[in-house]
Amino acid sequence: MSDPAITPELIAKHGLTAEEYERIQTTLGRDPNFTELGVFSVMWSEHCSYKNSRPELKKFPTTGPKVLVKAGEENAGVIDIGDGWAVAFKMESHNHPSAIEPFQGAATGVGGIIRDIFTMGARPVFSLNSLRFGPISRGLQSPTPEQEKEFANNRRLFAGVVNGIAHYGNCIGIPTIGGEVAFDASYSGNPLVNVFCLGILRHDQIARGGAVGVGNPVFYVGAETGRDGLAGAAFASRDLTEESKEDRPAVQVGDPFREKLLLEACLELLASGCVAGIQDMGAAGLTCSTCETASRGGTGVEIDLALVPKRETGMTPYETLLSESQERMLVIVKKGEEATVKEIFEKWDLPHAQVGEVKDDGFMRVKDNGKTVVEIPARILADEAPVYHREAAEKSLPPRLSAEDLLAKVTLPDVADVLPGLLSHPTIASKRWVWRQYDHMVRLGAAVQPGSDAAVFLVREADKILAATSDCNAVYCKQDPREGARIAVAEAARNLACSGAVPLAITDNLNFGNPHNPENFLQLRESVEGLAEACREFDTPVTGGNVSLYNQSPAGAVDPTPTVGMVGLIAEAKHITTQAFKSDGDVIFLLGPLGDELGASHLLLLADLKEGAPPHLDYALEKAVQNAVRSLIRMGLVQSAHDCSEGGLAVALAESCLSGPAPLGADISIRTPQSEIKNPLVALFNESQSRIVISVKKQNAAAVRSLLEWRKVPVSKLGVVTKNPELKVAVDDADWSWALGDLEESWGGTIGRLMGK
Repeated sequence: MSDPAITPELIAKHGLTAEEYERIQTTLGRDPNFTELGVFSVMWSEHCSYKNSRPELKKFPTTGPKVLVKAGEENAGVIDIGDGWAVAFKMESHNHPSAIEPFQGAATGVGGIIRDIFTMGARPVFSLNSLRFGPISRGLQSPTPEQEKEFANNRRLFAGVVNGIAHYGNCIGIPTIGGEVAFDASYSGNPLVNVFCLGILRHDQIARGGAVGVGNPVFYVGAETGRDGLAGAAFASRDLTEESKEDRPAVQVGDPFREKLLLEACLELLASGCVAGIQDMGAAGLTCSTCETASRGGTGVEIDLALVPKRETGMTPYETLLSESQERMLVIVKKGEEATVKEIFEKWDLPHAQVGEVKDDGFMRVKDNGKTVVEIPARILADEAPVYHREAAEKSLPPRLSAEDLLAKVTLPDVADVLPGLLSHPTIASKRWVWRQYDHMVRLGAAVQPGSDAAVFLVREADKILAATSDCNAVYCKQDPREGARIAVAEAARNLACSGAVPLAITDNLNFGNPHNPENFLQLRESVEGLAEACREFDTPVTGGNVSLYNQSPAGAVDPTPTVGMVGLIAEAKHITTQAFKSDGDVIFLLGPLGDELGASHLLLLADLKEGAPPHLDYALEKAVQNAVRSLIRMGLVQSAHDCSEGGLAVALAESCLSGPAPLGADISIRTPQSEIKNPLVALFNESQSRIVISVKKQNAAAVRSLLEWRKVPVSKLGVVTKNPELKVAVDDADWSWALGDLEESWGGTIGRLMGK
């Protein structure tokens, strides 16, 4: 079959502009052939080249004394954790594939991020995920028939994604120990599936992805190539539409059992010392791995597609190069060590083939049965894609309205009904239905149950305790992207502080709409600058991550969602702290202000209102509160610690009551300052930042208060933990009481009930 003629329509179908095609002609000094057009299409897509976001990403802090491998240098960043040990971690997205085929889209997202980690020479030890879906219920109000149809589709996507993550992670034996799930109308039809993986390695085990050593053989190892996932990178670099259903072949099919074999074989191969470079075949498949290793190594790579193991007959060079079949790697082997590769991969019963060698001419050269079908300078593909400085809309922020003004815009039920209403909102409700599908106890390293402020994992081979979390409040980012991004970093650090950890670094996943829209590009720019600023404040360099643009359906763009994945270190096991109240009689304190900010809050979302500015973040106060909590934890004075986030103080108290193996009640009394509005809704449900609820033993209460006052950290006694099965709250002269059984029904049972399980 002859290649089709290259027409303007074909160029546009490949996601290339007329100007970009002219640049290709100038670079090559000729017209590209059909296969080369496909190669440029995927390598110059946003997904691979970051051509619309690269100037923004340069604003991130990426260096520091603990950074061993910087963002952008390799497949994942690497951070020193002491005693010769390090961690490699990264977050990636599989949004578009999950919208089309939720099970395989999510499953292969997990498989891809795991390969990024063991490509660095690290053994993957745990995963997290950050998920966003359209609403699956309307909460306090009855849905219309049209809404119920939309909710049913969102529930289908939610169930499929969770099932896909569980399938891949459980089968490969890497525990998913934490994460977050949120629901909002902006994600209807365009879910966000952001997956995180962390691996452990010694400093001397760090592997590189460059094709070094002219004459070294190039090996293809892993699963055979098929037609699944064709041009997936290009598919992820355009808007989702009704016609996207026709792109189902762009969704890959994963095999976690094959990946487990590949993981062990690659780690054994790396340990043998025969590897000069290694690269995952992820986005853009064989194309990306070939040109990126050549560009990193400052060399060239020549391969012959006739030698590539295939599972389908009659595959064209275009299909073979652009396939994104899973569980495959490209390995540059030291010359003379070919037999070692064959021995190891035959032992693990995996396909392998020597498909080419490293050259000295800087070209990605691809042959098919000896006939040259692609000949392009590697750096042009991997490092010199067009870069665009998109137009940003004029910055316009919502007014910072008072709580009184915001409450005047909504009709809300009484406090007695607001708390159960918030606890049953799927974003706030317990995600027990999700994490019970994950084998989070495999490897026996998870030190706390999923659902606490941060996941905690014991890495026994390194004798280290790691904490990790993922965070982003997209409603805040919708209202003020810069402030919302700052808060995402601060909340991640606060979650780690509540677990007893010191933050080390972050990875991020930047999820936005079409960057050609000035409003969307403004959100991207502001979010990046907010993240960068906060990372400098908290001394958490960015080790890498992912940019996912074009997240929009015909209904519009998703809310800006710059997800932060943060990793920290806990010095001793006795410092591990959780959010659950522990003992009858313990004294409950609030660190930080009582607060009065309702802008962009979940309280307003109960009435379907996104309005007002998000809470203001004060770095000095935030760091003071976090440092104080860590110090108290190290002194052995803290029984529980839980940050105040979505839903405010009352939600945090209820979660602390309900999170333990045996729920405990609380008796709370709040006195609002005379200067504040005497409205209990404000005191209980505002979302002012820099607040942590702790409980301490009665005999330590006076010392804790004195230490906090000495540190000049705002502190107020809220009440005591009780064995009574109720949460009692008094605000000034009004009081309420909720049975823990009723709150558990709202918080713990809602998602399972909505999902029919």
